Amino acid sequence: MNGPLLFLDVDGPLNPYAAGPEACSEGWIALAVPREATAADGRGSRSAGRLPSRIRLSPEHGRRLLGLGFELCWATSWMDDANRWIAPALGLPRLPFVDFGPALFQDRPDGVHWKTGPLVDHADGRPFVWVDDEQSSPDQAYVTARHRGPALLHHVNPRIGLREDDFRALVDFAGDLGDPDAQRVPG
Repeated sequence: MNGPLLFLDVDGPLNPYAAGPEACSEGWIALAVPREATAADGRGSRSAGRLPSRIRLSPEHGRRLLGLGFELCWATSWMDDANRWIAPALGLPRLPFVDFGPALFQDRPDGVHWKTGPLVDHADGRPFVWVDDEQSSPDQAYVTARHRGPALLHHVNPRIGLREDDFRALVDFAGDLGDPDAQRVPG
């Protein structure tokens, strides 16, 4: 696919970890993930032991994300584990993921999030949206200075996860790029 990239975080946008249980009731599923979860190939995972033990997901998010016309890519500490645990629950196919390598969870003295540099590198000038709950103004400044194409850092409130206004912002971004697929308003 040649559409814009959509870098997708799990915890916050898809799993509103900061929400009370009442916030994710009708239509949401609870998924128990073993703390010792490892990658499907059995070699282990850089995120093993760091995964939340219980997450809440809305399968509706998968359908809506697929209808956006973006090339979806995991941008999460789950990395490939998102394909094992999250994608099936959302009805998503196996997605590419950004391998954060040694940057994973490494604080930077300039306040830029540890994901930001690897995402800009992965995009390699392609238009992208980064959906996450942890971006800040240093991340925006970094992307503006180092990314050759259009980019949107879209913050999602981890108390509510992805909602209608978030999907509208994604459609608007792609529409501003002249992407004809972006006219398919998900819903």
